[in-house]
Amino acid sequence: MAAHTPAPAAPRVRGRHLGSTVAGLLVLGVMLFPLYWMLNTALQPESGLLQVDPVPGSLDLSGFSKAISDQGGHLLTSLVVSLGAVAICLAVSAPAAYGLARFGLRGTRTIVFGTLITQMVPGIVIANALYSSYVDLGLVNSYFGLMLADASLGIPFSIVLMRAFMVSIPGEVVEAAQIDGAGPVRTFVRVVLPMSRNALITSGLFAFLFSWSDFMFALTLNTTDDVKPITLGIYQYIGAHVGDWGSVMAASVLSAVPAAILLVLAQKYIAAGITGGSVK
Repeated sequence: MAAHTPAPAAPRVRGRHLGSTVAGLLVLGVMLFPLYWMLNTALQPESGLLQVDPVPGSLDLSGFSKAISDQGGHLLTSLVVSLGAVAICLAVSAPAAYGLARFGLRGTRTIVFGTLITQMVPGIVIANALYSSYVDLGLVNSYFGLMLADASLGIPFSIVLMRAFMVSIPGEVVEAAQIDGAGPVRTFVRVVLPMSRNALITSGLFAFLFSWSDFMFALTLNTTDDVKPITLGIYQYIGAHVGDWGSVMAASVLSAVPAAILLVLAQKYIAAGITGGSVK
């Protein structure tokens, strides 16, 4: 008598996959809906906030023209400040991460834990503490002062991320460079940094996003309009044009474009940079 063969479970598996796909699409739709509504409102600049059609009947770009005219300078300011903050962040965090990863410093775990704790301090506390120091140093209302403050947002995260990656670099590679006559600095620049490319790109991207989205430092450390990032520009723009929501939303869309482009271009480096230090 032939043995009974169980029915294949392929239909059941396909059903589970289909259910997971549908659930994922629903979650994605909920998360993306605010972005869609922001873009939809920006394309209907003549409509009030409560009269916006669910789907725009025509593409009206006048809101974007007005937003670029009013906020273009603030977008450029944010770009300059964010790039400067990235440069400062990487210049500080990369050597610090290498030192914590390679030099066997006593209390390394405590230092890393303390670095993580700094991320939990409310921004308003840091901003208020910085303001008096900035006044004494003459850094209020300056590009460099805002770059320094924004860089502090990304430095703790970058140190932890890059240290985890640099720990996974084989010690034999570093020793081979030293045998060939490379000193500590040359080994770091010529060997460690190229091998840590994914972690560097990931850290730089997050430092850029932290700086680009900063509002607290921009509001606290600037008392004039000399240095006004886009976040502060939109905040004041809402107060001045509260009835012109099309232009306000257009400015918000424009402010989201650089971050979205960077995330798309660097997504493979982000995945590799975040997971690279998890396996040695």
